[in-house]
Amino acid sequence: MSSRALVIAVGGNALIKDPGEVSVASQAEAVRESAEHITALIAAGRTPVVTHGNGPQVGFLLRRAELALDELPPLPLDVLGADTQGATGYLFSRSLRGCLAQQGIEREVVAVVTQSVVDPDDPAFAAPSKPVGSFMSQEEAREHEEKDGWSVREDSGRGWRRVVPSPAPVEIVECEVIRSLVDSGCIVVAAGGGGIPVSREDGRLNGVEAVIDKDLASALLASRLGVPDLVICTAVEQVYLDFGTPEQRALSTITAQEARSYLEEGHFGKGSMAPKIEAALNFLEAGGERAIITSLESLQDAVAGRAGTCITN
Repeated sequence: MSSRALVIAVGGNALIKDPGEVSVASQAEAVRESAEHITALIAAGRTPVVTHGNGPQVGFLLRRAELALDELPPLPLDVLGADTQGATGYLFSRSLRGCLAQQGIEREVVAVVTQSVVDPDDPAFAAPSKPVGSFMSQEEAREHEEKDGWSVREDSGRGWRRVVPSPAPVEIVECEVIRSLVDSGCIVVAAGGGGIPVSREDGRLNGVEAVIDKDLASALLASRLGVPDLVICTAVEQVYLDFGTPEQRALSTITAQEARSYLEEGHFGKGSMAPKIEAALNFLEAGGERAIITSLESLQDAVAGRAGTCITN
């Protein structure tokens, strides 16, 4: 794998600029903005593998399924993951091709529908924790619990939601295909939403009702590909200690040991920065050179070492 290759993980919420405007057109515009920042890296000679989140997009499909329940059967989460990978991968492929053409850069772009293998014995299956779908009343939640076998819980005073397991990925099924495409010079979009959750049993792949963390899957893909850099894009330019307080401090360059200490001390939110730090540490422990956490707007400067938070061994 070329030392110029890298994995860039874009959050699903980055594709929703305005929560009040979630049309395909608005998401396509957000993808186009992301593609412009990624194209600047390509113009500088890098070969990115782009991964992306899909939380909001899966939520939209679940809501559509709820509204159509009288006419159509619900779709399992693995199929919903495939749907969002295909749609978002298409938007990224289309936008990247357009941005590259504007720069006069001739590169092929391909979106790969990607499966992530999970261990059926992962403890996450015994403790579902990832909220999916719409808010509902306690009565509706209990009805789904009894009728459909859902796990449900109250969500921060906003109502009840279904919760599903979020197991760790252990294998990227299409990894060698992605490697071949990157080695041939393609810009690849892959592992959307953490990959379609599947299990291997008796040599067969089976879909799993679960949601995989996008950053953990991106770190696994990056380490298996052997790229030197993993970039995780989020809403802030840098990682902070005491975030949101008067004592807030930005972290520019830190060691993996320092990052783990901060994580264990509880400096990072479990639903926000902590999974990104965990993914960065996984990547470095597997042999990666740099894990960078930054915003899309600061992407090029962060890769050049002028912005963002860089974690190294």
